[in-house]
This record gives sequence, structure tokens and C-alpha cells, in this order.
Amino acid sequence: MPKGRFRKILVVKPSSLGDIVHSLPFLASLRNCFPKAEIHWVVARGFEGLLEGHPMIDKLIVIDKDQWKKLSSAGATLRALRALHIGLKKEGYDLAVDLQGLLRSGLITKATGAPMRVGFKEAREGSTLFYTDKVEGGKGIHAVDRCLRIASYLSCDTRQVSFPMPEKSYALPFEGDYAVLVPGARWKTKRWPTERFAQLAAKLSLQSVIVGAKSDARMASQIVEASHGRAVSLAGKTDLKELSGVIKGAKFVVTNDSGPMHFAAAHGVPVFAIFGPTDPAATGPYGKGHTIITADRADCAPCRKKSCSDLRCMESISVRKVLDAIKSRGYISG
Repeated sequence: MPKGRFRKILVVKPSSLGDIVHSLPFLASLRNCFPKAEIHWVVARGFEGLLEGHPMIDKLIVIDKDQWKKLSSAGATLRALRALHIGLKKEGYDLAVDLQGLLRSGLITKATGAPMRVGFKEAREGSTLFYTDKVEGGKGIHAVDRCLRIASYLSCDTRQVSFPMPEKSYALPFEGDYAVLVPGARWKTKRWPTERFAQLAAKLSLQSVIVGAKSDARMASQIVEASHGRAVSLAGKTDLKELSGVIKGAKFVVTNDSGPMHFAAAHGVPVFAIFGPTDPAATGPYGKGHTIITADRADCAPCRKKSCSDLRCMESISVRKVLDAIKSRGYISG
């Protein structure tokens, strides 16, 4: 495929936080492959802060997908969708790439009217009906590598995997080495018990920084209170680029399967990732130097369930097991 072919490209990857991070190597490969092309990106409201001002993206198109789900806003949603459709059509895209693979993203891809619309062959909710080209992403491989398969299909070089990760400095209330703890996760089933994070913070030989969204603030405060002065909370206090900067400066990160986990992996910070219902082969921290921690006896995992009455896959993981994993890598002593 000639490298000068595409003048204007749309990437459709609205959410979630970790999924957007997984797409950054695709963006880097695309930009290197088509340096003169104009690249636009469709992102969901709430995640635009990570990509605003990104040097590889010429325009962000922010959609309010959560608002679209509300029946009370049906009229406003229809108007927004109509305006989006008209706006995309006017752009005159040569190529649209759907990295999300759902009905909504498929419809957005189709609305561009681009002569070439690429998505995954395994995409869900009928979204494949809107593609001109379908690429086999494969199963049992990491999300980063799946996205890069589309880059390869576009004849882009994917041998060098890089994460063009935005960041911004944040002044911490202390000096010296620190660990970042991430007690939150979108699914309750992916959360290691809060009291275990508190016990871990109390036992670590260096300061801990608790990060997360505003909704994680109460949980973070509980950890701080039980840590005997060994932890501080930044939950809800940083924007996404500041969060990226805080994580980049950490000695290591202990986390559930979450968006900040992928920030750490993108920066090359060692991750100790606690996994239960999800599959680390597909969504774990990308790259080398990370440690996956799972329950010794949980044959049901990974079940990929968002709700479950039996959370032994997470609750049976002890603080001692996590501490031992960190000590075995030489990041703490004792």
C-alpha cells in the first residue's frame, strides 16, 4: 500500500482509559508511516484530557457517549448524532479505523463515508457490517498487539513498539522514592480488598501514593488512615496527564487490572498486577519486567464476570504474597 495514499485519517477509539493507552503504539506506527497525513481521533468525554494537545493527533472529536445512553436525553442525543454524522462526512476522510469494535464505533466509522474503513474481523454487535476491510485481531494475544495488526495491514512498520505517552509534572508532598498503589477498578470483581491495600501500605519500606478517580477518594482515604502515615492520597486530585507523571516517577506500582496499570507499563515502570476475573494475557501490563499475581486456587478464573457472589480469585490473595513478589524483585528489603 503506497505510503502517500492517505491524506486524512480518523481513528475511532473512544474508551476506556487502558484501551486508549493500548492504542498509542498504533498511533505512533500510523504517524511514522504517514507523516504528512492529518490524523483525527474520536474519544469519549472524560478521557479527552489524555490526548489533548498530543503532537501526533491533529484534531480530537469528543463524544458524550454516556449521555447518549439516557432515555431522558433522547432528543439531544439524536441532534448530537446528526451533527456528528454531518461533521464527519464534511471532513473527507480517506481512511477510518475502528479500534473499538462495537456497534456505536462501527456506525461512527461508517458515517465518515471514507472509501477505506478498517476494523477487526472479530468485532462485536454487528460493527463488521460497516467495514470495507476486516483484519483478524486474534484471540489470546495482548490488546496492544491486536491494534498493531491493523497497522501492519496498512503496511506500517510495527517492529518498534513505542508509547507516545503524555505527562505533566505534579508536586508531591514529600521527597524520595515512592510506590504507587491503585486500589480502584471499573469492575468490583477486579478490586483487591481495600483493607489489603491498607495493610500493604503499612508494611512497605517506602512511601505509598494512592491514585485513582474522584470515586476512589473514600477508598483511598481509608488506606491512608490505616497506613500509619506511610501513604498519601492523590485520588481525584490529578488530571490524566498529571496522573501519568506521578506514575512515571514511581519505583514500582501495585495495582488491580485498571487504566493506571497501563500508564505504568507504557512508562516502563515495574508493575505488580493483581488479577482475578480478567485475562492478563490479553489485558495485563504490556512488556517485560512486570509481575502478575493471581490466586493459587481459583479454577474459575479468568471468568470475565463483572459481578460475582464468590470473589475468592481476589480475596484469597494475601498481603504476604504481594510483599513476597515485590521483595523477590529486589524493590524492598526485609
